[in-house]
Amino acid sequence: MQHLRVYLKNPRKIAIFLLRKSYFLFSDSVYLRIMYYLKMKRLLHLNNPKTFNEKIQWLKIYDRNPEYTIKVDKVLVKKYVANLLGNDIIIPTLGVWDSFDDIDFDKLPNQFVLKTNHSGGSLGVVICKDKKSFDTKRARRLLNKSLKSDLYSITKEWPYKHVNRKIFAEQYMEDQTGELKDYKLFCFNGKVKCSFVVSDRMSESEVKLDFYDRNWIKLPFERHYSSTDINIPCPYSYKKMIEYAEILSKGIKLVRIDFYEIDKQLFFGEITFYPGSGFEEFTPEEWDYKLGAWINL
Repeated sequence: MQHLRVYLKNPRKIAIFLLRKSYFLFSDSVYLRIMYYLKMKRLLHLNNPKTFNEKIQWLKIYDRNPEYTIKVDKVLVKKYVANLLGNDIIIPTLGVWDSFDDIDFDKLPNQFVLKTNHSGGSLGVVICKDKKSFDTKRARRLLNKSLKSDLYSITKEWPYKHVNRKIFAEQYMEDQTGELKDYKLFCFNGKVKCSFVVSDRMSESEVKLDFYDRNWIKLPFERHYSSTDINIPCPYSYKKMIEYAEILSKGIKLVRIDFYEIDKQLFFGEITFYPGSGFEEFTPEEWDYKLGAWINL
């Protein structure tokens, strides 16, 4: 109830909520102009975009390659990547289902990860470290909610519009520290320019993001989330990450290619065409323009 009162006291949040509920009343460009103003507190210049976030909105509307739908589907993309890079880089899939009730948990190992194939970020991800204590009711609630979520309607990320929604299970992965760091490489017209590391996913505080340039020198900015106070060691497979990311990003104006590294072994994560959906602020703001200049529309 207290959370609801705080929400109701914020007119901007109310406006965002109402806009999402009435998305069908607006064209994609009008919807994005309104949402951008509400989230970023500035006008969206689609006719002459300059910043990283503005150009992401432009790409949502004007760069609609049908192949992107396969690449954002977390199940189908594995075959696509395996054909280019080999099966060794693919995290094994343990099963794919149309609904939660179709899952036969007896056939799954003691540890596994359940995901929906169309969701972004941590939405639609449920981790099981021990089947004896696994909360199936909570998992059903979260995954069913994720299956109903429509990323295209609320963010206009076009490739997700035609994804055939599924639940799938993956092999559980963690490194020797009990953590799984994400290495996310930004590719601009087929070239890796910078990347960031996601850490502290399992901590009580929010996740941390640290940005690095192509030579693994830490960059002096943050994007929506705080950075750590340390220099994260360059991953063992970093050169291979760059090589593979540039293969997967060939001919694409902007794309983020994600990897994991487990005990020096490299695994593919996912492909993201609209990082942060173009609604995450930079601190300092000048980096929004610097990264935006790297996107050649």
